[in-house]
Amino acid sequence: AFAIAGLGSGLTEAVVVNPFEVVKVTLQTNRNAFTEQPSSFVQARQIIKTNGLGFQGLNKGLTATLGRHGVFNMVYFGFYFNVKNILPVNKDPNLEFLRKFGIGLVSGTIASIINIPFDVAKSRIQGPQPVPGEIKYRTCFKTMATVYKEEGFLALYKGLVPKIMRLGPG
Repeated sequence: AFAIAGLGSGLTEAVVVNPFEVVKVTLQTNRNAFTEQPSSFVQARQIIKTNGLGFQGLNKGLTATLGRHGVFNMVYFGFYFNVKNILPVNKDPNLEFLRKFGIGLVSGTIASIINIPFDVAKSRIQGPQPVPGEIKYRTCFKTMATVYKEEGFLALYKGLVPKIMRLGPG
């Protein structure tokens, strides 16, 4: 039940967050940052004007974002609450904090390991393409397959350590 609830919350979060992610990635990869830095609103308007609201525009990479958030929340909440209910509660508040922190750290780490291929795909789809004007990374699973085929299995786990350092303790 917790895993399904986590999946539902992650999918909902992804639908809401994805357009902001597209704008963020576009702003972060703007090579003219020092000469011209548009506001987030101006950048969003430009994306809509150029590519629309669909999967090439403001919702580019939605499937990868759904996978990233859905899988993370499903694994995190499913693992956290099931393990938390199995391990006995400590009466000492400091030990109880450490118990919950430890379970959260393990949950966040496992969830990050499982969902990072979706994160890599999202970054490749939403970020600049290797050849300007040519779209190499278009869909989630095809992007994962391309990265695996061209760069190897470990390429699907690029950025795992910083991700765990950010999400694990959370």
